[in-house]
Amino acid sequence: MSFNGQVILPAAKDAKDLESIVESSYENGVFLDTHVGQLKHLYQLARKHHKKMFLHADLIQGLKNDEYATEYLCQDVRPHGIISTKTGVILKAKQKGVVAIQRIFLLDSNALKKSYALLEKTKPDFIEVLPGLMPRIIAEVCQQTGIPVLAGGLIRTVDDVEQALQAGATAITTSNKDLWKHYSRQ
Repeated sequence: MSFNGQVILPAAKDAKDLESIVESSYENGVFLDTHVGQLKHLYQLARKHHKKMFLHADLIQGLKNDEYATEYLCQDVRPHGIISTKTGVILKAKQKGVVAIQRIFLLDSNALKKSYALLEKTKPDFIEVLPGLMPRIIAEVCQQTGIPVLAGGLIRTVDDVEQALQAGATAITTSNKDLWKHYSRQ
């Protein structure tokens, strides 16, 4: 799966950010911090404007992040994809036919080793690597797993984006609106 040349996945932290995405040329985006009561409305707005939004399941306020919640999200909210650090959430999203993005935090060599074991079990559609400022590690994860990588976290400059992309990242997840503007196709 590709994002039709879209290298930035703008990440909305609130409804105002979603409005910016809706008004942009971006087709794909990410919902970060949301409240369970706002989900259906946010997704109705996104669909009305033909936006494919991924949902970060770990950051939904008012909803436990487990397999049952994932089943509800997949059936009732119907996001384009689900992002999570949780094995059960990723496995349930895949079972329901929703794009599954396994988020991994690479703090040290031990975390990387454990992440490889986790990815072998979940086999997600994408891996989101945080922080995204590690081109050599992004390249290694791409090579070791064969799974498309998204880079996120602490990416602040065009140079940061370009280094991650050159290392093999498929796209960058970011809430940095300056980067949204820079890479927008408008």
